[in-house]
Amino acid sequence: MPMILSRFGRGLRVALLALLALQLAVGQAHAFFFGGVSLKDEKEMGHKFDTMIRSNLIMVQDPEVSHYVESLVSRLVKAIPPQPFTFRSGVILHPQLNAFAVPGGYVYVFTGLIMNLTNESELAGVLAHELAHVTQRHVASRLERAQVVSIASLLLAVAGIAAGGSGGGALAVGALGAGQSAMLNYSRMDENEADHIGLQYLTAAGYPPAGMAGGFKVLRQKSWMSGASVPAYLSTHPDIGDRINGIMARVTGMKESVRNRSVNNNRFLRVQTLLWGRYGDEQAALHRFRGKDGLSSMGRGMVHARRNDIVAATKSFDEAVAASPRDPLVLREAGAFHYRKGDMGKAERLLTEAMRLDPRDYMASFFYARLLDETERAAQADRHYRDVLRQVPEEADVHEAYARSLGRAGRTGAAYIHMAYSAIYANRRKQAKRYVEEARAKARGGADAALLKRLENVYKERKEMWEDD
Repeated sequence: MPMILSRFGRGLRVALLALLALQLAVGQAHAFFFGGVSLKDEKEMGHKFDTMIRSNLIMVQDPEVSHYVESLVSRLVKAIPPQPFTFRSGVILHPQLNAFAVPGGYVYVFTGLIMNLTNESELAGVLAHELAHVTQRHVASRLERAQVVSIASLLLAVAGIAAGGSGGGALAVGALGAGQSAMLNYSRMDENEADHIGLQYLTAAGYPPAGMAGGFKVLRQKSWMSGASVPAYLSTHPDIGDRINGIMARVTGMKESVRNRSVNNNRFLRVQTLLWGRYGDEQAALHRFRGKDGLSSMGRGMVHARRNDIVAATKSFDEAVAASPRDPLVLREAGAFHYRKGDMGKAERLLTEAMRLDPRDYMASFFYARLLDETERAAQADRHYRDVLRQVPEEADVHEAYARSLGRAGRTGAAYIHMAYSAIYANRRKQAKRYVEEARAKARGGADAALLKRLENVYKERKEMWEDD
C-alpha cells in the first residue's frame, strides 16, 4: 500500500459504521429535525457524516486522483444554480462501482467506479445525477417526513453501501427495521428528477449529454457480469432500462452540436492508469498496460513492483521515463520506486524534476522529504513535511514520518503531537489516547502549545465518532 494512504487493516470493520450511525442518531436527531431540516442542519449533518466516513474508510489522497475529481465536481457545480453550501469531494478506496452525495454538499466517488467507466463524460454523468439529489434536497425532504429515525437510516444505508454487497444492506435493515430503512429510498419522482436535472447540469458543463446514459449502461453491465448488487440509484424504480431510454430520448431532442460534443479524456486515463497500477487485479492490469507509451510502461512498473519483481519493475520504469521524460506523474512514480529500492541518487533526480514540473504534487514532496531525512538532511526535510501536511492534514503516514523526523531532531513535544495525529487519523484508538497523553506531558510553550490546543480539538471530535473502548 502506498505510504501516502492511511493504513486500513480492519476489513469488514466498516460495518461498524452502522453502530456509530445509531449512536450519533440517538444523540443528535432531535437537534436536527425538530421543526424540519434547515440548511444549517444539512451542513452540520454533512460535516458529521464526512468525519465519520473519514474515520472508518480509506480516502485516496494522491493529488493526481483527488485534484482530478475535485476539478470534475467543480466544473459541474459551476453549471448549477448558486447553492448555500460549498461542495466537497472525496475518493474512497473501494472496488464497488458507486458514488453518492449527502446533504451539505459532500460528494464521494469509489475507486471502482473510476476504474471501470470508459470516459470522463460517463463519470461526470453519474456525479451530475448525485449532485441533483443534493440540490433538489431529496434526502432532506425524506428526513423531514421520517423525522427522528431517518438520520440513522441515512447513515446506516450508506454504511451498507460501503460494506459492499447484500451483507451491508442486511446490516442496515436489521438495525432499524425494513420499514424505517426504506425511508431513505428515493422515490420514482426523485430518480426521474435527478436524471432530468442532472442531465441539465451535465450539458451546461459542456459534456456530451449521452455520458449519463453511458455511465449507467456500464454500471448495469458490470453489475450483471460480476454478480454484484446494483448501486442504489440504479436499483430504485423506475427500471434502469426505462431510465436510460428516457435519458436518450431527451438527448435525441438536443441540438446536433450538443449531442456531438467531444471530451478530452487525457486526465481521466491518467487517473485510471494510476488506480489500476496501484490497486487493480494484477493480471487484468498487465493486460491493460500492453502499450509502449509512458503511462502504460509506468502502470506495468507499478504492478511488477507490487509483485516484488524488481528487475521487471526497473525495466518498465526506465522505459516509462524514456518515453515520457517530462511527465511529472511518470517521474514521481519512478522516483518513488527507486526510493523504495534504495537507489537514492536516481530517486532524488527523478523526484526533484517531478516537483519542478508539478509543484502541486505533494506526494512527490512527501517521498522527497523522506529521502532527505534518510540522507541526513532533516532541516531541509522539515519544510517539505510541513508543505505536505498543509495539503493533506489528515494523512496518517505523513504525520508518522514527520514525527520520527522531529524525534530524531530532539523536538520531543512536537514529535508526540504528530504521532498522536497519526494514530487518530489511522483510527488506532488506544495509541491515540496514549500519544495525546504523552503530548500533553512533553509539549512545551510557544509553538507546541498552539499545536497541542488544535490536537485536543481534533481528538475530541474524532472520539465522538468512535464507540467506547
